[in-house]
Amino acid sequence: MADGPERKPVTTPGELLSGTTGWARRVQSPLREFLRTETGGAAVLLAGAVAALLWVNVDASSYDELWETVLAIDIDGEGVELTLREWVNSGLMTFFFFVLGLEARREFDLGDFRERRRFVLPLLASVGGMGAAVGIYLAFNLGSSSAEGWGIAMATDTAFALGLLYVFGRRVPDRLRAFMLTVVIVDDLLALVVIALVYSEEIDVTALISAFGFFAVVLVLLLGFRLRSGPLYFVLGTAIWVALLESGIEPLVVGLAMGLLVWATPPARSDLEEAGERFREFREQPTPELHRSVRETIRTAIAPNERLQLMYHPWTSYVIVPLFALANAGVAIDGDFLERAASSPITL
Repeated sequence: MADGPERKPVTTPGELLSGTTGWARRVQSPLREFLRTETGGAAVLLAGAVAALLWVNVDASSYDELWETVLAIDIDGEGVELTLREWVNSGLMTFFFFVLGLEARREFDLGDFRERRRFVLPLLASVGGMGAAVGIYLAFNLGSSSAEGWGIAMATDTAFALGLLYVFGRRVPDRLRAFMLTVVIVDDLLALVVIALVYSEEIDVTALISAFGFFAVVLVLLLGFRLRSGPLYFVLGTAIWVALLESGIEPLVVGLAMGLLVWATPPARSDLEEAGERFREFREQPTPELHRSVRETIRTAIAPNERLQLMYHPWTSYVIVPLFALANAGVAIDGDFLERAASSPITL
């Protein structure tokens, strides 16, 4: 029996007004995928925080002993020596901020912030929110020694915020999601700047100049020569991180800055055509040489931003951030602690 006429996809009036088809509406946007990963990461983060609380209240000595263990990297008498907690806070968390920088750059290249004027509102919202948080904190603590902690009040717990954004905002438009993501990232960036400028006890100018010098090399290679070499940029990023650490400035900002430099623009048509040609050659003659050629051609046809997010995002969400919670959420809770917390202006 002959088949009837092929049925065309039905487009609803709402889809006509939104400018998308039913198929396009079913495709998850990169921003939604990013937030979905953060949702799972927030659950693991919560588990890490709970585990830290249980651990420190059962056996505080073993908890402190582990995270205060000193680990050093020494090369010919020169190197970095930090506690395990500091390696997590200043080392591994740099990758978390790198992924945040990647997502922010993708929104600038492909998302709503291609129109730069749309960036102004979330920027003002972030600055206003931080100012309000600092004002409330100082209203209760001004004149006491705890007033010096105003910089902590202005920072947002990014991992939890992104997870809650996805869980409670599934029906929220992508534009609002991008707005909230930008507010969180700007908040983190400004908080890092405040920490670097206000809470750094002593700054080594020579080391700071070295950090800027290495970053200038990154700019020349990436923006001037468009050089694609992950290992090279990893080495330069590590050098910047060490130089900032030696200067006395929190080196987390390195991850955010490096992530913002990685473009997410779509591949050129010529790159896609070449990738298709190599694949056709491999299909006709599947040799190991052509297999390597096809893999490399396809890899270079994908935007570096997309490849790096695919590589690092699951690790930061499911491993690094939960480790951060495990290392820092260990607070011994007893009657005296609760009494002091209830009357403390910091708690208020």
